[in-house]
Amino acid sequence: MPRFTAAAALCLASAILMVLPGCKIIKTPTAEEAAEAASGGFNPERQATELWAPKVVPYLIAKAGPYSDVAALIASDPDAAAAKYGHKEKEGNAPWTYAAKVSGSVVKAETGSRAGYLDTDIDGDGKADVRIQIGPVIKGTAIRDSLDFVSFNQFKNQIQWAEFGKAFNARLNEDVLKALPREGLEGRKVEAVGAFPVQAKGQLPLLTPVTMTLSP
Repeated sequence: MPRFTAAAALCLASAILMVLPGCKIIKTPTAEEAAEAASGGFNPERQATELWAPKVVPYLIAKAGPYSDVAALIASDPDAAAAKYGHKEKEGNAPWTYAAKVSGSVVKAETGSRAGYLDTDIDGDGKADVRIQIGPVIKGTAIRDSLDFVSFNQFKNQIQWAEFGKAFNARLNEDVLKALPREGLEGRKVEAVGAFPVQAKGQLPLLTPVTMTLSP
């Protein structure tokens, strides 16, 4: 009986060795890959990253006008401003979002809050004209809302659309805002290109940048 058992074990081992060369090792998917597969291919972080440098930043740089020009045209001819600098989703009640360039001096830097910002004077009177978000918490989805090459209809539902907007904010933090200093900002010159929705009366326009530089 022992001899039979040993012989059977030897045959089994030989069979396994013969099979192993033909085996295919299946990679265990990452959590991100599994989530993407479960959602039918939806991966907002990957989509935002793929669009950011080749499309989003060049689009807004090309479309943006000086903030003072954009604001003046909004006040005098909203339709013309919308056609030249703006975008809004055709479906729903989304507000117009405008592309603008800001060049000025920082009169106030809020860095104690996670929703940080730079209040910026663009006309030299010492008063803030535009508020530039510097995060890391970014309010709203102005970047997504300013783009004419993405649409709500490309997504399954409102949740995916919202996650897609947040992914642009995350990309902004990683590529632009993460490297910004947090000290000694007041009085420095700032240049930024980004997007903003029209604010309520009495509130500063809130620009979400896609590019930003600060003078030394």
